[in-house]
Amino acid sequence: MTRDLVFEIGTEELPSKPLYGAIEQLAVAVPKALDDARLEYDTVRVMGSPRRLVVYVSDLSEQQDDAVHNHKGPAAKAAFDAEGNPTPAAVGFARGKGIAVDELQVIDDENGSYVWATVEVKGVSTGDVMPQLLQRLAEGIEWPKSQRWGSGDARFSRPVRWLLALYGTEIVPVQFAGLTADRITYGHRFLAPGASELPAAPDYAIALERGKVVPDHLERAKMLREGIQAAAETLGAKAVVPEKTFAEVVNLVEWPTVTVGTFDEAFLAVPREILENAMESHQRYFPVESADGSLTNRFIVAHNGDPARTEAIVAGHQRVIRARLSDAAFFYREDLHKPLADYVARLDTIVFQEKLGTLGDKVRRLEKLSSAIGSLVGADTDETSRAMRAAHLCKADLVTSAVVEFTDLQGVMGGYYATAAGEDAGVAAAIVDHYRPRFSGDGLPASIEGKIVALADKLDTIAGIFAAGMAPTGSADPYALRRSAIGVLQIVLGGADARIDDLIAAALAGYVGVLPLDSEATGVAIRDFFVGRLQGILRDRGHAYDTVDAVLAQSAGDPADALARCEALTAFRAASDDMEDLSTAYTRAKNLGKPDLGISVDRTRMGAEELALADALDATETAAGQLMEARAYSAVLASFAGLRVPIDAFFEAVLVMDPDESIRDNRLRLLNRFVELFGRFADFSLLVG
Repeated sequence: MTRDLVFEIGTEELPSKPLYGAIEQLAVAVPKALDDARLEYDTVRVMGSPRRLVVYVSDLSEQQDDAVHNHKGPAAKAAFDAEGNPTPAAVGFARGKGIAVDELQVIDDENGSYVWATVEVKGVSTGDVMPQLLQRLAEGIEWPKSQRWGSGDARFSRPVRWLLALYGTEIVPVQFAGLTADRITYGHRFLAPGASELPAAPDYAIALERGKVVPDHLERAKMLREGIQAAAETLGAKAVVPEKTFAEVVNLVEWPTVTVGTFDEAFLAVPREILENAMESHQRYFPVESADGSLTNRFIVAHNGDPARTEAIVAGHQRVIRARLSDAAFFYREDLHKPLADYVARLDTIVFQEKLGTLGDKVRRLEKLSSAIGSLVGADTDETSRAMRAAHLCKADLVTSAVVEFTDLQGVMGGYYATAAGEDAGVAAAIVDHYRPRFSGDGLPASIEGKIVALADKLDTIAGIFAAGMAPTGSADPYALRRSAIGVLQIVLGGADARIDDLIAAALAGYVGVLPLDSEATGVAIRDFFVGRLQGILRDRGHAYDTVDAVLAQSAGDPADALARCEALTAFRAASDDMEDLSTAYTRAKNLGKPDLGISVDRTRMGAEELALADALDATETAAGQLMEARAYSAVLASFAGLRVPIDAFFEAVLVMDPDESIRDNRLRLLNRFVELFGRFADFSLLVG
């Protein structure tokens, strides 16, 4: 027999993001807890809304399965004396397992003879198991921030107000946060605030529907998407629905009603990003754009109130957004009263980092660094000049009123203000782009000027923080240097081709005289930091860990080159059977070789197989050298494959460690040549098959 189980933790309104985290945790923890408890079930659903976390288990068995546990005890010679009588060790072991000593078994394994106890455990009823199991689940949820309330010791994201736990028709007396579970749940705070008594677990969905609550976040998301789309279609327009805002709105409502509001068309003269930021980030509205992609003076809002009062609710939202947009328009107009360049001087009053000076100091470093990076990435004079101008202006908008109020728009507003001040379009675009990529999946700077300033900004911060002795440790990364390093690598891999060592040296040059600096040691530490990030990027792009390790052993300082080598090696390993044999031969040659002997060989002291290998190496070295220069790495590997036959024949026929030292050393030099040639591409000894 089976029954359904429902467990609801009722709370004050939970924050959206932590609620998603709790749902994800329970989705893993509940099946594991049931499996560990030897309870069979059909499905587990974990749901959440602003005022509740819910676990619903269908067709949960009424009894634990029986179990048989085998326990290994002491060695047989310690458990029984010479006459075969049990020792205190055997008696104590049997007692501890709840069986008679004569039920012990002696079993031989690879480690010798040991005593084993076989214990049969009878399953108990699910009703007896559930109280503690559910209590542990509630206590085990990890919250980013938790709180205590009243006089209790329980911690939760928000105060817990009720517990509901039913197994079929029976109450499961779970105790948590000073409460004992009952069969009562509560509806929507405003639409159906009263208590609802459930006869049985399967009545939960009906009771919540009557209580004007959609407990399933996935169902609420579906309702919201459909409602937003329908509202936009009535306007003949399209809703702008950022996933981050949408996900948050899902967990702000328990009975969503979607409607449309308006604001004064005059506000459309304000940059679109300000309007969208005010609507999305501040008010959780969804902007609406017309068929041509331009923003309209409409917005879509999902509210949690009485649908019958939608008109009054929308009017309230319109009053709020009008005030918000009025402030935004005022800030924007005030900022335009002077050109962007006039704000730069104020950066000297803002500390960038205590040891690294002000934002003004940083801007001056960025200008010099942008000039150096322009040369490294092959930018022409005009491009470098525009990049340096963008570097001079890129932080100026941080002291404008609009960005102080709407911090997410740093860079974006700088681009608008630069354009309004008559700056070159390339300069304005670079100001916008220099923060990119800001997060995983974000776009890269579009122009070479944008790439240069973005590299300069990120490299300056990384170099400065490392030079100041505050490099990331463990999971602590207060200055987001890992994200900055990944951004640098993505830009380099995206077309701004430069060697990491050169970029690091250029960035550290800006701190000479600013900090007591060991440029060489700091540069090595930063390089290792970048190599760790590059390793992750290459693996994320589908390259095997040993392919990445082999390539980075040779080409870690040149990300674009390392990527090209990984792509060629990955393709070659997938298409050819030669790589494993060549890797084995390379490893053998590397282990035997003596680099200090050099690679100059005496052909007069060689036999047929040695001469054949030497001739093959001559031809391959010439071809591979030209191909390596052209970065034609697939062709390089194909040329290496031609060495499989002569190297196999060499190892089969030749005694490398000949008793004659001169012959032995000559053969080792030949192997050194083989290793040196392959080592120009990668360390093939790191390939595992």
